Amino acid sequence: MIEVNRLTYTYPGARIQTIKGIDFHISRGEIFGFLGPSGAGKSTIQKVLIGVLKQYGGSVRVMGRELNRAKPDYFERIGVAFEFPNFYSRFTALENLSFFRSLYSCKTEEPRQLLARVGLEDHARDKVSGFSKGMKMRLNLCRALLNRPDLLFLDEPTSGLDPVNAKLVKDLILQQKAEGKTVLLTTHNMNAAEELCDRVAFIVDGQVSLIDSPRELKLRRGTKKLVVEYTEGQDRRTEEFPLARLGRNDRFLELIREKPIETMHSQESTLERIFIDVTGRKLD
Repeated sequence: MIEVNRLTYTYPGARIQTIKGIDFHISRGEIFGFLGPSGAGKSTIQKVLIGVLKQYGGSVRVMGRELNRAKPDYFERIGVAFEFPNFYSRFTALENLSFFRSLYSCKTEEPRQLLARVGLEDHARDKVSGFSKGMKMRLNLCRALLNRPDLLFLDEPTSGLDPVNAKLVKDLILQQKAEGKTVLLTTHNMNAAEELCDRVAFIVDGQVSLIDSPRELKLRRGTKKLVVEYTEGQDRRTEEFPLARLGRNDRFLELIREKPIETMHSQESTLERIFIDVTGRKLD
């Protein structure tokens, strides 16, 4: 779906490149995440891929076409949800979606059905000026899905959402993948990335430090041990066991037979810990 080779980008008037020769590819039907702190270059890469920033260096092919030669029909096939939603505040939610729907020549979704999918059906006739940030974020996703895009760009899609609505949005994103759509996610929310992404790329200072699946990263960089917490009388105790041949470890088998077990945890790493180890930077 997306093939990028030696991509560079320098903003007009700037002396230093924002994007410094990166390579990656994204397969059809994949959820791919760009992870990094603010100012790392995530949004610049997204804007290049959307077609907003055209004077890039290197090659960017999306759906088989070099992007700087893409025609207007490209915008009929992509959906975009920026982190800071921008709507006509005096229009209702339904009026906003109906207006944006009218800009497409392709087949579109019915706005009311989209609002229902994100839990905003009861607010269809409310003016957007009265919406909370979380409501605007959900409406933003509706707008991105209006044209039934093959390729979806989402910037911090769970920002400002409570846990219930964050799960609703994540489920909707996973549904897009199940329908064969491709999703590119930019975020510094590692939990969202772990739950959603097939692969992630760590971005720092306009460069890719690492690309792999969250699962492989956590397993490869974690410790192959199991930590068991149990009680003995009034005391809480902890013991560690190697995962190798765990089923034949006499002490482990004795423990789970005879002691009240409180918790058991394997010691794979977290995406945030891996990010800090690889890049030397913290997420903000």
